[in-house]
Amino acid sequence: MSDVLSRDELWALAHAERAALAEDLAGLDGGQWERRSLCDRWTVRETVAHLTAAASVGRLRWVASVLAARFDFGRHNDRRLAEQMGASPAETLERFRRIINSTTSTFGPTEAWLGEVVIHAQDIRRPLGIARTPSIEALTPVARFFAGRDFTVAGRSAIEGLRVEATDGPFAAGDGPLVTGTTVALMMAMAGRGAYCDDLTGPGVPTLRERCAAAG
Repeated sequence: MSDVLSRDELWALAHAERAALAEDLAGLDGGQWERRSLCDRWTVRETVAHLTAAASVGRLRWVASVLAARFDFGRHNDRRLAEQMGASPAETLERFRRIINSTTSTFGPTEAWLGEVVIHAQDIRRPLGIARTPSIEALTPVARFFAGRDFTVAGRSAIEGLRVEATDGPFAAGDGPLVTGTTVALMMAMAGRGAYCDDLTGPGVPTLRERCAAAG
């Protein structure tokens, strides 16, 4: 697989990661579905419903929804995820399974929507102690995208003035005090998930940790 992936290749990775998450979700009990995810405002079940909503709302409906919420993106997200919750966790999971192969998205590069999948999958897995990690092939383009710009998350700002290097893949970016760790830990820290700073090493970690805390 080349360094620069096509849109179709990126969507194929997103589909594979959704399928892997659906497999992990299949064994959850009721209490686990209601566990708080790393995306603090949502439970595991709500985060899954959010992923379903993100793959179900195209550009025109997204614009209409944002306008109806008066540009309150939190309200917009909560309304759309509520549509996908269903009457039970089993129905929430069934709705998620239906969008595994969806290529529906709103605005922005495909890397951002692959990022939506891999970030929220880890938001769910880590609090539940599920060890599965997205593939390096899926993580690397997302990490590079986050390092290059602030879009869905403030990834570039998170590592400004730092050097970040993955220990398990080709991802590296920036200049300054070093931060090293797995690609998933670096990606999640760039996404503001401070829990993953515990998995990183190097003199730049305290700065990154402070920025994660501020983002949270």
